[in-house]
Amino acid sequence: MTQEKQNTTHFGYQQVPVDEKVKRVAGVFDSVASKYDLMNDLMSMGVHRLWKKFTIELSGVRKGHQVLDIAGGTGDLTMQFSRLVGEEGQVILADINASMLKVGRDRLLDRGYGGNIRFVQANAECLPFPDNHFDVVTIAFGLRNVTDKDKALRDMTRILKPGGRLLVLEFSKPTNPLMTKAYDLYSFTALPLMGKLFAGDSDSYRYLAESIRMHPDQDTLKGMMEAAGLSEVEYHNMTSGVVALHRGIKL
Repeated sequence: MTQEKQNTTHFGYQQVPVDEKVKRVAGVFDSVASKYDLMNDLMSMGVHRLWKKFTIELSGVRKGHQVLDIAGGTGDLTMQFSRLVGEEGQVILADINASMLKVGRDRLLDRGYGGNIRFVQANAECLPFPDNHFDVVTIAFGLRNVTDKDKALRDMTRILKPGGRLLVLEFSKPTNPLMTKAYDLYSFTALPLMGKLFAGDSDSYRYLAESIRMHPDQDTLKGMMEAAGLSEVEYHNMTSGVVALHRGIKL
């Protein structure tokens, strides 16, 4: 492998220097932060709420738990976890992007949340938390934007308590050929158009579609989680594999 190849990574379908990807991803989310919730509802026709509900159910979070919501964005999962852990527990909403973190913090505080929630700007590849600390770690629709996914998965495993669970909710590979064709057509025509009409930004939504295609498929991600030190790794396909929820346990 050449030195040039080692120092580049993909940003959507483009090859860019590793250092540049973080800046470009930040630019995407700076652009979409204010319209993120609206666009989620439009793009998924509201189905993202069902995907997240299933994630909550499989997390096993209960009173007193310590929970980390990585790439927590506008706080959909954090909000639900806050209710479940109660006053005895704590939820940390972490995001690498300051704009997204501010939108999430403002949204949660405006709705009366915050007593058991902390907000931390953090990079998933080098999380500023101690070993064996969290009962549950989640990352929803964020792993595909991470440059070194293997490193991030190892660090997420590091901060889990023995018996703790990592849940990765992410776009994946459709299991039905007809769905694949329909999904490709939708992703590369409808998504950029909606981004232009409702968020004034077609390029960021084109990148989001490309980043989904570059993300590892279900079985590859399962293997990556096992290599990171997780056991009993399983995944659940939703919407014909358009989205998959992976769960692994730290022994």
